[in-house]
This record gives sequence, structure tokens and C-alpha cells, in this order.
Amino acid sequence: MIEVLIDKCVGCGSCLSACAYDAIKIEDQIANIDPDKCVLCGACVSACPFEAILLRKAKAEAIDKSEFNGVWVFAEQRDSIIAPVVFELLGKGRELADELGSELSAVVLGHQIESLSSDLIAFGADQVIEVDDPTLKHFRDEFYAKALTELAFKYKPSIILAGATVTGRSFIPRVAINLHTGLTADCTGLSIDQETGDLLQTRPAFGGNIMATIKTANHRPQMATVRHKVMNPISRDDSRNGIVIQEQVNFDLVEERTSWLSFEKEKSNLINITEANIIVSGGRGLKEAKNLALIEELADALGGAVGASRAAVDAEWIAYSHQVGQTGKTVKPLIYIAVGISGAIQHLAGMSSSDYIIAINKDPDAPIFKVADLGIVGDLFEIVPKLTKRIKELRV
Repeated sequence: MIEVLIDKCVGCGSCLSACAYDAIKIEDQIANIDPDKCVLCGACVSACPFEAILLRKAKAEAIDKSEFNGVWVFAEQRDSIIAPVVFELLGKGRELADELGSELSAVVLGHQIESLSSDLIAFGADQVIEVDDPTLKHFRDEFYAKALTELAFKYKPSIILAGATVTGRSFIPRVAINLHTGLTADCTGLSIDQETGDLLQTRPAFGGNIMATIKTANHRPQMATVRHKVMNPISRDDSRNGIVIQEQVNFDLVEERTSWLSFEKEKSNLINITEANIIVSGGRGLKEAKNLALIEELADALGGAVGASRAAVDAEWIAYSHQVGQTGKTVKPLIYIAVGISGAIQHLAGMSSSDYIIAINKDPDAPIFKVADLGIVGDLFEIVPKLTKRIKELRV
């Protein structure tokens, strides 16, 4: 809470200019702080020359970390098809659980999902916790958040991991709030602090210019979302045995704020970039939308997918679902061909883990060449058609 000490405040107004939220007014020569506007940033405390403003932050109650154990992976599915990122999370979760000497659990929510448990166990889970309910047939934030929250309160996992997908980004923050814990989004690295046993969560920060490592030292569970294609799944092992636990959640008191209408798939014949082994991406160097056909033709000749930089998407040359980068999708193909892309750090964050990178750009100093395995300096409007023609000839 924040408090103005009346016996010290002289109404000088120094705090007014310090407050960025217009939360302070001088009334009867005394500073008056509006609690509805104040965000407790403390700027006014520093600005007051008379030390007339006090900021008292409530201390969080200490928790017994020993009560929390195990690593959970939220096993996202739609129509009983497990999202690919889940297998990657199980691979990393298996590593973390083994290091901590704990169990790895997969939590799957939905309806008629009993067939999924064997796959989750085969890819590393020690146990699968199912909530099979008609209410969960279609994803809605409030119901999924209710289910995962109730399970976490009951079983007290130490770590909860989820994919940074549309679904994960939508409801996992709600769960973190319900559990009064922190959440690190879009992680690219996870490890265990050997001294404390805390989860070290690494993610890009400040526009991708630095990598920040974050830990939730005083709260449990520790929660993180992870992008697709940044971690590796373990090999499937159908000989693995695991436990399946079936749970029920009462949704009667959940306020139903949304209703399910339908799910519309994107009307496109283009291959999903997150699953492609070959991606050809175009950027600002294409100059206009019609020239994206050069990229599509090359991708088609290679049997690959079409990607794009943020500049191409912002210009509305192609749908957002094809954007590669920090604000788009993270990809990890065998071959990534960047055409007319300068290589801003935000784009590199989404494709630098590709096995082999080919860059085509007329600017020899373009940053993309620093990460490229093969760089071609020249006019893309000359190079790409010739390359496409040659590939077609070789594939005949």
C-alpha cells in the first residue's frame, strides 16, 4: 500500500510530475493519491524531497517447496490429435524430471481422449492425468483454466510446462493467476539450478537483443510456455509403462462467458511452416505482393513451405500464419532459404536453429549472412527463377 504522511507533506507538487499515471492531486496543500489509478511504481516516493510518501509492499507468504513435486506437461490436443509441441515438451520434461528425481506427468483435457495416453507414455510420460468431459470437447479458456487449476491444487506439481501456441497463450496465464505464481512465456531454454533446484527459464528479451534467464524462487508451481521447434522430442518407446489417472472437475460454478460456434481452418493450399522440412521465406526485398509467386514456385519445386518476414506480413502480402520470427512462428527445418530478408534479430530468433540456412540478398552486409551456411549476393529476381528452373530440371 502507499501512504502520504500528513505531518511531513507540504504540498510542494514534486510528486505530480513524477507520476506517469495522473494518480496524484494536491488538495488543501496535501498530496492525495487515487488508489484506483496508482500502480505502486514508487516514482513519487523517490521524487518527494521531504520523505512524505511511504510505499509498503505486502510480503508474500513463504511456501514449503517440499510439498511440490513433479514435472507436468500440458498435452494440448484437438480432435484427439496431440499438438507436435507436446512431444518436444515431454522430451525436455523427461530430462528435467530425471535431474530432479521426480515423475513426469502429461495432463490431457478434452472429450473422448482415452486413446491418447499410450502415445504420451511412449514419448516419456510416467503418468497421464485425464479429464474427459463433454464440456472440454472444444477449447474455451475458462473451462480449461478451471480444470488445470483444480488439478494443480490437488497434486501440487513443482513445474508446469505448456506450448506457446494459441491455446497455451490463451489460458495458461489464467492458470498462473489462479495459482498465485509466475509465468515465463516463449522460453527457448529450460534447465535446473543445481544449487536451489529452481527451474531456470531462458527467453529472448528487449526485442531479442538479449537472452534473459528467469526463475520463480518464491512460488510454486513454476510455469513456462515454450515455442514449437525449439526443443527435441525423445524417441518413441512403446515398451514404456505408465499410469493413467482419470479425474473429474465440477464446472457448474464456472461463469460461461463464451460459446463455441465453429472452427474454421485457414483456406490455403500452402504447407504449414512449423512442420516443413524445407522452407522458402520472402521479405521486403520482394518489393510487392505479386512477386511472392517467385517464392511459392521455388517452394513448390522443392516440396517445401512458404514463409515470410514480418515486413511481408505487415504489408499484407501473405497471411500471418506464415510469419517466421519472434512475433511469428519458430521453425526448425532441414533447409531454410531466406530470399530478400535482411535478417533483423527478431527474424533470426525464429529460424536460426535451422539445420542449413541459405540466404539470397543483394546487400553483402545484410545480417542474414552472419547466420547463413551459404550466402548468395545478387538480385533475387534473377537468381530465384534460375534456381527454380534448375531444380525442376533435376527432379524430372
